[in-house]
Amino acid sequence: MDVVSITEYIESTFADIHIVTAWGETSFFYIPNRKLPRGSYFATIKEKNGPNDRASNLDRSDVFRLNIGISKLTYRSLFGQQPSRPHAGGVVDTGHDFTALDQLVPHPVYGWMSWVAVLNPSATTFEDVKPLLSEAYSLAVAKFINRTSTAR
Repeated sequence: MDVVSITEYIESTFADIHIVTAWGETSFFYIPNRKLPRGSYFATIKEKNGPNDRASNLDRSDVFRLNIGISKLTYRSLFGQQPSRPHAGGVVDTGHDFTALDQLVPHPVYGWMSWVAVLNPSATTFEDVKPLLSEAYSLAVAKFINRTSTAR
C-alpha cells in the first residue's frame, strides 16, 4: 500500500470527510457541510518527522505512518492499558519498535489517547486495519454530533 492508495480508500469509503495536507501530514476530518473549521479528525498519514515526533524515523526514503484514533476499549484489546502521556517531545513507553514496518503499534506520541499506527502497511495489514478506520470514523461522527448539538 502507498499513501495515494490509502487516501483514495478513505476518501471513497467514508462520507463527509475533508482532507487537509500540510507539513508532511495528511489529515482526515469528518465535517458535513463544513459546519466547523475542521470537524473531528480520525486518521492521519505522516510522511516526515516533526519537531516533536521522530520516533518512527519517517525521514527514511518512502516511509510513511498511518495513524488511527480508536476507542479505549479497542486499544486495550490490542495493547492493554494505555501508556502515560509522554513529556513534551517524548514518546510513550510501551516497549514497541516504532520504526518497524508493517506492524500495528501504539502511536509513538499519542498512544496515551488510544491512537495506533502502522508504518508502510502491506495490503494484508491494511485489510486488518480497515475495521479500525471504520471505528475511528464512527467515533469522529459521534464526537462531531456531540460538539455541534451542545454548541446550540
